[in-house]
Amino acid sequence: MKLLTLHDLNKADSLSFSFKGAFDSAEGVEPALTPLFDALEKYADRWIPTLVKSTRKRRYSREAVWRAIEERRDEYGSIIGLYRSESPAVSLVLNLALAQGQSTLRASLDVQPLSFFSDVDACRSLVAMARAWASRYPAEHAAAHSVADRQLGGAPSFGRDDATWKRDGFDRIYELFWLNVFGPKLVENVGRERMLSTPAHLVEELPNGSVLLVLWPTAAEFASEEARVVQARAHVHLRPDLDFDTVLRALKQRSAALVPVEPRFHPDVAPFLSLLLDEFAISERQRKIAEFNTFRPPVPDEWLPVALPSDVANPERVLESYGDLSEGLVAALHTKVPSIMDETAESITDLDLFFWREDFPERYERQLIDSHTAPALGAYLGDVLVRRLGGTWVLRQKMEESQVRVGKRVWLPFLRARRYMQSCRSLLDYSLTQFFHEVERYRP
Repeated sequence: MKLLTLHDLNKADSLSFSFKGAFDSAEGVEPALTPLFDALEKYADRWIPTLVKSTRKRRYSREAVWRAIEERRDEYGSIIGLYRSESPAVSLVLNLALAQGQSTLRASLDVQPLSFFSDVDACRSLVAMARAWASRYPAEHAAAHSVADRQLGGAPSFGRDDATWKRDGFDRIYELFWLNVFGPKLVENVGRERMLSTPAHLVEELPNGSVLLVLWPTAAEFASEEARVVQARAHVHLRPDLDFDTVLRALKQRSAALVPVEPRFHPDVAPFLSLLLDEFAISERQRKIAEFNTFRPPVPDEWLPVALPSDVANPERVLESYGDLSEGLVAALHTKVPSIMDETAESITDLDLFFWREDFPERYERQLIDSHTAPALGAYLGDVLVRRLGGTWVLRQKMEESQVRVGKRVWLPFLRARRYMQSCRSLLDYSLTQFFHEVERYRP
């Protein structure tokens, strides 16, 4: 069963619910956390996790949860994951800091896709669960909101340095989310009367003095013009030092940044750019699509209309040396780029993604790249042209002049590989993916 990973969560927007509460573990973890799982099972009926993971995976059950907590327990506490692979996909990580008497739990819940919470009943259920958790486990602050919009809003640091935000946490109203739980200290800092009079969809005082605040009936519509007005009005109500027009303008800019942009990539690099999108934060996705839509790489010129005649005395030995270079590349990268062993167009694109992820031309020594990586890549690229496009090697003593004949042109894979490895920008301008598809057009 596939688990929802951080990489998966970055492919589409999700609802993220972060909760940190306190509890007394003196009587044991199981009785202390039973109310948490009572509420989860009661209100998460349509997105209940189906799998518990610690040192092993088990089907979700209370017994599986208790066993997982014990398996992962050490002197500091315990961390377990609960997952659901079918739609809506769920990742719920519980981090328990166990101490004598007062202990803390951190729950990080992600439900994907966010559109699941365009349903009013689903949102009501999540609010009910948040209410139950916050009533039982006093929290300084908790929030549920779009992952993408949280990123655009600067969470969790909100412009502070790491040491400051980790020390102070959410000590003032830096941002309002779709769902908010404000602990008693934060409520008193704002003023209880002011907090309870916030213009929002739901404002509710909890038995322990916390306040539950929900801006809008549904989480998925957070970016609508009406919801943004409510968000700005509520934020300025709680922070009179802020200007309404300024806050609303910033929120509308965030909404505009999240408007879907249709990909219209150059066809020769589309396979690479489509994979590359997942490497950027979900909040940047639409901006990167727009940027990639305008990207036009240089037309490959690593070819000759007429082949340079072969000038090697022993072609078999030269081909064997190229094979050694290619096999060395495969041996070095096959665990990180498994498809490299297949020598296909997909392998070429996966290599593009790998080198880009690694910032390879910038991170590794130039002498090593020029003397080993680029030649090995050129040999591998030439082998793919031979194997997949029916090419034929035309060998030269000077490696960079060696050619692969495909159709009516001869191509220079070693020259392409050298240009490709010049810089991180070159990985885009001289991608292997584009080169392969350009050569493919001349296949007989």
